[in-house]
Amino acid sequence: MTALLQAEGLQKTFHSRGREVHAVQNVSLSVSPGEALGIVGESGCGKTTTARMLLRLEEPSAGRIMFDGADITNAHGRHLIAYRARAQLVFQNPFDALNPRFTIRRSLTEPLRNFAIPVSEHQDRIESVMRRVRLVPAESWLDRRPHELSGGQLQRVVLARALISGPSLIVADEPVSMLDVSVRAGILNVLRDARDSLGLAALYISHDLALIRYVCEQTIVMYLGRIVEQGPTAELISRPAHPYTRALVAAVPVARVEQNREGLPIRGSLSDAPPDPSGCLFRNRCPSVMPRCATEAPTLRTIAPGRMVACHLEGAM
Repeated sequence: MTALLQAEGLQKTFHSRGREVHAVQNVSLSVSPGEALGIVGESGCGKTTTARMLLRLEEPSAGRIMFDGADITNAHGRHLIAYRARAQLVFQNPFDALNPRFTIRRSLTEPLRNFAIPVSEHQDRIESVMRRVRLVPAESWLDRRPHELSGGQLQRVVLARALISGPSLIVADEPVSMLDVSVRAGILNVLRDARDSLGLAALYISHDLALIRYVCEQTIVMYLGRIVEQGPTAELISRPAHPYTRALVAAVPVARVEQNREGLPIRGSLSDAPPDPSGCLFRNRCPSVMPRCATEAPTLRTIAPGRMVACHLEGAM
């Protein structure tokens, strides 16, 4: 299947206090229509910056972004507006994502105006997306303001706003992390149903492997701006190849408290990155570090069909 979204060699460098911060380094990925791709890693690994570049909310320092066969890396003006109508973001915090002074009706109407959707279509589109996010009947919700809704209801409105322009791609950045556990499954089901019924491509950003396992067919693991492993989600979780992926899998809570769990195979945090950027950036935390790791940066290599890992371990599989 032809990819809807492709990124090749994406890089992002920030300049802070006279030094360069390499937030994203040489990231390549693709998402096909109807496919869900997850990007996981600790806070600060570069996953949100990657998503923001894909949406053109951040300008890449290097690399190329293709959408539906067109290069949108440097798109601007009407071309960028047209792209944003087809590539929408579901925000992490629904309490901050909506203007508290707007009614729900106005919040849903704003993107229709921004993307020049004919006024004659507004009401039908609003009612359709409200049914899709299961806020029915629509008229009982549209004249309310955000403070009158719960967090779960607000996130459904945020999702409705993302869907109302008829996008082909949804990017969800930690879409349920701000919500109570009791309502998370409902929001994820709405997202998955919308993707399945509309044939959307979806990109999920999360630190939660349990969430990624539930909604994504493919997963990318990032560490300090680089991809360290990628492949089918089920295989990646059942047989993690990179030591960092193994640690993420080991950190997923289990339902049975009596089940024995070994301690996490790594220690420290992202701030413990080695001062010398040459070599493997994970070496200060890796339980399997070897001399080669200090001088040679591992590159992504294929270890099985659809599986790639950036690690010097011969047994990385």
